[in-house]
Amino acid sequence: MPAYKTGKKTAQYSLDFKLKAVEWSYETHRTVKSVAEALDIHPFMLSKWRKAYRDGEFGMVKSQKIK
Repeated sequence: MPAYKTGKKTAQYSLDFKLKAVEWSYETHRTVKSVAEALDIHPFMLSKWRKAYRDGEFGMVKSQKIK
């Protein structure tokens, strides 16, 4: 059976990029949608990063919050 190749590559984002995107999205005058559009990523991806940040999965202290 032949090997299937999708040709589609998944973008890999650095931890620094994710943290900056999350921090930017927590600014009071910004929305997840507007930040995602500016960074050319899907809003769901940014929402997943925000949840991971809140859960401490980025190596941050779980109780730490962005103001």
